[in-house]
Amino acid sequence: MADDQTELLKTALHDLHVELGGKMVPFAGYDMPVQFPLGVKGEHLHTRAKAGLFDVSHMGQVRLTGEHRVAELEKLVPGDIAILKPGRTRYSAFTNDDGTILDDLMITNAGDSLFLVINAACKDDDIVHMRANLGDGVSLEEIDDRALMALQGPEAANVLARFAPAVTELKFMSFAELDIAGIACFVTRSGYTGEDGYEISVPNDRAEELARKLLGEDEVEAIGLGARDSLRLEAGLCLYGNDIDTTTTPVEGDLNWIINKRRRAEGGFKGADVILDQLEHGADRKRVGIKPEGKAPAREHTPILNTDGEEIGEITSGGFGPTVDAPIAMGYVAIEFAAPGTKVDLMVRGKARPAEVVELPFAPHRYFRG
Repeated sequence: MADDQTELLKTALHDLHVELGGKMVPFAGYDMPVQFPLGVKGEHLHTRAKAGLFDVSHMGQVRLTGEHRVAELEKLVPGDIAILKPGRTRYSAFTNDDGTILDDLMITNAGDSLFLVINAACKDDDIVHMRANLGDGVSLEEIDDRALMALQGPEAANVLARFAPAVTELKFMSFAELDIAGIACFVTRSGYTGEDGYEISVPNDRAEELARKLLGEDEVEAIGLGARDSLRLEAGLCLYGNDIDTTTTPVEGDLNWIINKRRRAEGGFKGADVILDQLEHGADRKRVGIKPEGKAPAREHTPILNTDGEEIGEITSGGFGPTVDAPIAMGYVAIEFAAPGTKVDLMVRGKARPAEVVELPFAPHRYFRG
């Protein structure tokens, strides 16, 4: 175990996390803060009320250049990238020949290039996958000299505008290259909490400086991975490796919306036959929201039963939702049990506990759409 600890990678903000009292844990090969002295619940509620600063530098940043970068990337994702205007961002997924999900990612049209943000645990495999499948005319650059932080919450725009007034002009899923407090940054108005906010790519050697400036504002607290997880669960957002993976298709994962009319008509992406067939005829199961009764949370891998006691699915993410002040979960159920209002039971510690299928999200999205 000690050897594993010494091999953990550190982000540019690692020393700051330690200084701030972060409880450090191994995550996706990095030494990351799971919480700070405010605690997971306090950090969660603070982000919903004001603004939280997250270190997400463990995620991969990639730039694609070349004349055919859009067409080549469209072979690997079911999203419409050709329609993406400069300065706009889109959520999508890498699919494989089986139609299942290798990773989910954010794709930005940065004008002269495509800027991708990919998941930490998948980034090495994603890069191998892209290098093997993108045509010769596309160049892939791993961006390893930049940190990534997210400023999230209803006060995020007010705080960031003190250092870069132009950020208020960005709408949800928009991108710009801006100076923030004199530091050249890539800024996207996005995040993974359900709140308004920004993801900021910043040079490693200026990351701590920028983080300290933001944390110096009264509205901002440092937030760890624990609250990041509870925030995204309340927002009904998938965590790769839990809610979506190589056993799930986009249709099963209730991600039909990432595949627009042109891609449905033309196909041409990995696993298209499987995915398009499911879009037309339906899948056998679906990701849904689950609201347990009472106060006992249902964690991942908890069996989901119908009211006759037959197993119909499994929880993939579950815990306590501080905003809704109740246990919440997501999971997969057989399609005939996927309608909101369906009564189910959850096997928690060997006991069947009542629950209900509900609409997602648990907490309303508050993105800024202008």
